Amino acid sequence: MILTAFIAALGQMTDRRFRRVLLLGLALTLALLIAASAVFVWLITGLVGESTTIWFVGEVTWLKDLVSWGSALLLAVLSSFLMIPVASAITSMFLDTVAQAVEDEHYPNLPPASSVPLGDAIRDTVNFLGVLIAANIAALLLYVFFAPAALFIFWGLNGFLLGREYFMLAAMRRVGRKEAKLIRSRNVMTIWMAGTLMAVPLTIPLLNLVIPILGAATFTHLFHLLAPQGSRG
Repeated sequence: MILTAFIAALGQMTDRRFRRVLLLGLALTLALLIAASAVFVWLITGLVGESTTIWFVGEVTWLKDLVSWGSALLLAVLSSFLMIPVASAITSMFLDTVAQAVEDEHYPNLPPASSVPLGDAIRDTVNFLGVLIAANIAALLLYVFFAPAALFIFWGLNGFLLGREYFMLAAMRRVGRKEAKLIRSRNVMTIWMAGTLMAVPLTIPLLNLVIPILGAATFTHLFHLLAPQGSRG
């Protein structure tokens, strides 16, 4: 079932609506990270000032440049770590377009889907971003203490989170939040396994950037395979 959904999604990756969502999500992600980095560096350098007095050394004027470059380097490293969860969360705001493209292509006889209100979509996106970033930061300790299993921990953790999020995105369009949670609870392991299939490419540069699109498409198929026949309209 999972492979059927994944292969069907993979076969539609050239869809122009998929490309549009991908480019929009990447553009907004880069803009957010650049803006956040610029504000952070500006605040740090503002606190340091033009000159600083160091005990036993005296007044120095180079500390501001050192802090500025150090902050920029630190943010570059953090941005590369945060790029995927941020891109995933931002792109999730536009994944209704991906789900609709899948249904137009593979399920043309369905009635129109109910759109998720913008406020709910933004709230879900912010919540997902916060959970995704917090969980991955917390997991850094597990990566250190269980280094041989770090990759499997990463796959399992992100597979659970991605599966949970993408299934809800696909299901709420058709059955609402309450029924979507009920269907998810009945198929926890299947959804987790499918999410893990999405999480594995997260470790592959460039390929990981298309995971939100591929995930939304895969879980749209998976929802139609898992949901009771009478609840898909």
